[in-house]
Amino acid sequence: MRTVTAYQAPAPNTPLHPTRITRREVRPDDVAIRVTHCGVCHSDLHALNDPAGVFPLVPGHEFVGDVIAVGSQVRDFTVGDAVAVGNIVDSCGECDMCRAEQENYCREFPTLTYGGRDRHDGTPTHGAYAGEYVVRERFAYHRPAHLDPAGVAPLLCAGITVWEPLRRWNVGAGTRVGVVGLGGLGHLAVKLAVALGAQVSVFTTSAAKADDATRLGAHRTVVSTDPAAMAAAEGSCDLVLDCVPAPHDLAPYLQVLALDGTLCSLGHLGPVTVETTALLIGRKSLASAGSGGHRYTQDLLDFAGRHGITADVEVVPSAQVNTALQRLAAGDVRYRFTLDLSDVHPS
Repeated sequence: MRTVTAYQAPAPNTPLHPTRITRREVRPDDVAIRVTHCGVCHSDLHALNDPAGVFPLVPGHEFVGDVIAVGSQVRDFTVGDAVAVGNIVDSCGECDMCRAEQENYCREFPTLTYGGRDRHDGTPTHGAYAGEYVVRERFAYHRPAHLDPAGVAPLLCAGITVWEPLRRWNVGAGTRVGVVGLGGLGHLAVKLAVALGAQVSVFTTSAAKADDATRLGAHRTVVSTDPAAMAAAEGSCDLVLDCVPAPHDLAPYLQVLALDGTLCSLGHLGPVTVETTALLIGRKSLASAGSGGHRYTQDLLDFAGRHGITADVEVVPSAQVNTALQRLAAGDVRYRFTLDLSDVHPS
């Protein structure tokens, strides 16, 4: 077994502490990765505060690093390759979803990067707030080495979450895209949609974010608490990506959809209430999406490499992880924290 330093919470609502954990020995189809940077996601907060969660817990499911060892059957990676890994590290590989390279929707439920169970030996998976990670080759991705690794890490969660719907709804030149909420997901949705050629409108409760939206490439900012502004935006979007992570009313964003438009709810995963007539008028659709499968994840990284797209991040030493989590809970970040794991590696 491989022993590495990681940041672990012993129980719900407790601070993370550095400790030593074991990683499995490299299996024939595994790659071992020296983790250099790991994004800090709202999902990490939820997991750390979940009384029904799996503890002790090492979070971290959007990370980058370099290959340090490969299994005997690995063909697509060699030692030294720049790689990235997201929130899925295994799946059944046999169901219709897996065969379609949508392992994120595996019928048996995919194995998560942390808080899951290894499909071979049943041991709990521990995340990448750690110096190393061992993962199946299938779930490691080539990352563009010329991009800032700290900014690439969040692409593996926030980025792919918005990328799959952008691809699914064929966003390109002439498409009118609305982005609700300018946070970790939203700011990447703006960058990616603009790079695809779309006309992008940002819907936000804060007029103060207008300058940031423009800097990111948005063509218009609409303050969603302004009734006149929302009325003027009625019917102006073909696709709306709703990135707000808290419960809220979807009706105003259905109204900004054009004929046959789609509202894709990505941020809040709880129950919603929708009046059928809000969908009926204009033949509108309500959809959702989550994470990403193999094909779209590599597609995203390749696209980001060609267009120079990374997340806007604040990089902090991993020793400051608890401060980063506290600030994230308070909304004090634009737009993602990334942990620099260099301080856990032997000098």
